[in-house]
Amino acid sequence: MPNTYTQLHVHFVFAVKYRAALIQPDWNERLHKYITGVVQNNGHKMLAINSVADHLHYFAGISPNQSIAQLMQLVKGDSSEFVNQQGFTKRKFQWQSGYGAFSNSHSQIDAVVKYIMNQQEHHKKKTFKDEYLKMLSDFGVDYNEKYIFHDLPDG
Repeated sequence: MPNTYTQLHVHFVFAVKYRAALIQPDWNERLHKYITGVVQNNGHKMLAINSVADHLHYFAGISPNQSIAQLMQLVKGDSSEFVNQQGFTKRKFQWQSGYGAFSNSHSQIDAVVKYIMNQQEHHKKKTFKDEYLKMLSDFGVDYNEKYIFHDLPDG
């Protein structure tokens, strides 16, 4: 649409199903490249991507031509299919339902990129659950913890 100008920067966070530590250093770069391709092939701009064993962060400049929900459905669905097709894990790989999406201003870009690229160090001191709950709190997001963190069923 002519005369449409946007500057939309969104930090996405999502976990492996049951927060299982399945993302391994020997293949996480291929996962990151694959997700970057999905994001960019849908008209968005990847600014940073990084993961630790149980979750992933990415930060992108978002085009207004696609909803966040549509983008995340593609990112999570296509990337879990990719992991399974490549045989990176012995069991079926799935992302946990849901995700966090947090908007950031232009002045925050460098700080968010640095935060994402420093995940390995960051998680030596803080669990994903603690990190995620803090993000929700910092952004003033109302939530019910029973819908955020699904533990492995007993048995």
